[in-house]
Amino acid sequence: MKAHDGLYIDGAWRPAAGGDVIEVVNPADEQVIGHVPAGTALDVDTAVRAARAALPAWAATPPAERAARLTGLRDILLARRDEIAETVTAELGSPPQFSQAVHAGVPIAVAGSYAELAASHSFEERAGNSTVLHEPIGVVGAITPWNYPLHQIVAKAAPALAAGCTLVLKPAEDTPLTAQLFAEAVHEAGVPAGVFNLVTGLGPVAGQALAEHPGIDMVSFTGSTAVGRQIGAVAGAAVKKVALELGGKSANVILPSADLAKAVNVGVANVMSNSGQTCSAWTRMLVHASRYDEAVELAATAAAKYAGRIGPVVNAKQQARVRGYIEQGVAEGARLVAGGPEAPRDRGYFVSPTVFADVTPEMTIAQEEIFGPVLSVLRYEDEEDALRIANGTVYGLAGAVWAGDEAEAVAFARRMDTGQVDINGGRFNPLAPFGGYKQSGVGRELGTHGLAEYLQTKSLQF
Repeated sequence: MKAHDGLYIDGAWRPAAGGDVIEVVNPADEQVIGHVPAGTALDVDTAVRAARAALPAWAATPPAERAARLTGLRDILLARRDEIAETVTAELGSPPQFSQAVHAGVPIAVAGSYAELAASHSFEERAGNSTVLHEPIGVVGAITPWNYPLHQIVAKAAPALAAGCTLVLKPAEDTPLTAQLFAEAVHEAGVPAGVFNLVTGLGPVAGQALAEHPGIDMVSFTGSTAVGRQIGAVAGAAVKKVALELGGKSANVILPSADLAKAVNVGVANVMSNSGQTCSAWTRMLVHASRYDEAVELAATAAAKYAGRIGPVVNAKQQARVRGYIEQGVAEGARLVAGGPEAPRDRGYFVSPTVFADVTPEMTIAQEEIFGPVLSVLRYEDEEDALRIANGTVYGLAGAVWAGDEAEAVAFARRMDTGQVDINGGRFNPLAPFGGYKQSGVGRELGTHGLAEYLQTKSLQF
């Protein structure tokens, strides 16, 4: 797709207030593939005003009609699936097959789920002598990351639109072309002017202006815990609602009764998928001491198969960060069994699929989110030890448990301090709530729980 040289505000593409632009770079070959405007606080203000003006009419639109617009949006995204996949591959470097299946496929499913929810959700309920109304929270400021560029947008925009909210989106600066494509789809679906607005720009400029804007009723942010803290502080000071989807350091717990080969192979695939740029990736593999050496060998073999198959990381800064963590792992005494810090190619921001053995829970690579294709394999002595290690980070976003008996896996999963757990390789479910405990965030996305985030309640007593 060709980049727009404007911002999508109040139903039209219009020039930004300033002349600054953001270069969009293909991380696989380091070529510049486009330019988009670097929106300013003035542009954010224009967009928020448009969203405020459009709010009363959209909030009063019957849910069935909002559902029809979302169905139209889903159909357009489906029709443009190949273009979505090509755009994500160009600006994120994701392999084409993965872009088709995940980067295009998942958000299409999520958009469809909210079209159905908008039509079926009961926006009022009875409680004793009261009628409780579920009303839109207002104007939403959505700030999204680059790692799943369309999915993260749809996971905010679709429930906000279903709820009757209007919104201003500030997408990640690395992947703005996917966001522009989404704005085109919204326009084509006949969503009224001002209901959805797009301001491309830098986080510290446009993102900050959006989080601070007095005309925003709720901020929904997905990204790093460090930036999430700042946004939470700004929103809290203004007594605005905030939803934060932040970092993770998820544990993949392989109990002694598990099918070890399957658990290890699926676990490695999970970490290498999207080049490790997934907040919910199972980056810590926990294996019982009696099967540890076997697991390490299986993991090293599995990781080697991804060399040459995974895409690059998003940019030069991210590549340097991930390689720095690999060097730190070596320096702290972890044993490198696959990959390493050396760049596997001359061009592009590639990192070798890397596996560390002899990792102890206090090592940096076992505590901090690396956001690259790096797996740490830790040993545990018994179940209590495994639980202590699994719960022993500041994060609590996701996890996995493998056991020969499902009930045994579920019993362990119930004791994990985390927002979701996959049992014996359970599949991603776009209707299930997604979000974290502890410093992994506040609030939930997807399904009815994701819709509830964009609603506020009013009680009428009779």
